[in-house]
Formats: sequence, structure tokens, C-alpha cells
Amino acid sequence: MRTPRPPIDQLFRTMTDNKDREYCLIVEGAYLTEGEAEHALRDPFIEDWVEQHGHFKIHNMDDIQVTPGVTLGSLGVFMIDERVFEIASDDPDHPLTQHKAKSVAEALRRQDMFDEISVEPREDEAA
Repeated sequence: MRTPRPPIDQLFRTMTDNKDREYCLIVEGAYLTEGEAEHALRDPFIEDWVEQHGHFKIHNMDDIQVTPGVTLGSLGVFMIDERVFEIASDDPDHPLTQHKAKSVAEALRRQDMFDEISVEPREDEAA
């Protein structure tokens, strides 16, 4: 006996639901504060920028590409537990898609500043 196929609108809804969903990175590391974790996130990218351009100014944060479409200045770090942090977009007009979040995670793995890095759907703060 064949299993009935779900209605076509349900198939497309599940495929597009993730498209509009915001994602974040959950990272673990030996950092005690958001500030320390933020430095761990930013320092390697700033060092690379200085090597390439010779200097760094704070307004360059929005010029430094972590991955295509994601600037260093658009990322925020939030402590969610001891030594566990959420990295997410601070720009409500440009949330992290699943693809961008995975790309950011790969860039962070190459920098090797966090012990664990995972990509997860961002919890709705209103819930």
C-alpha cells in the first residue's frame, strides 16, 4: 500500500521555511565574558586585514568580510552559558541564513579560536 503524498503546498512550505529562518552559531571556548569571546572572534580577521592593508580603523569592521555577504561588524556575540556563546547577525535587515552561518562556521574553524562550533536555527526571543 502506498503512503499518501502530502499536499503540494506543504512540500513547498517546508522547503521555503528554512529560507526565511535566521541561523546563528553556538560556540564554546575558554572565554569568561562576551568581551573575551568577541575578541576571539574578531582578532584573527583584524590581523589578516592589517597584514593586507597595513593598518586598521574601527570603521573597517564593516569592510572586513568573514565570508561573502557577512562582515565582521555585522556579527554580535552573546553569552548563553558559562563559556558558551551565540554568534549572530546584529543587522535585522541581514540575518544569517543557514548557508551564510555554515560559511561563517567554516571561517571560524580555520581561525581555530573556539573549541566547538555548531550552526543552529536562532531561537525567537519573543517566544
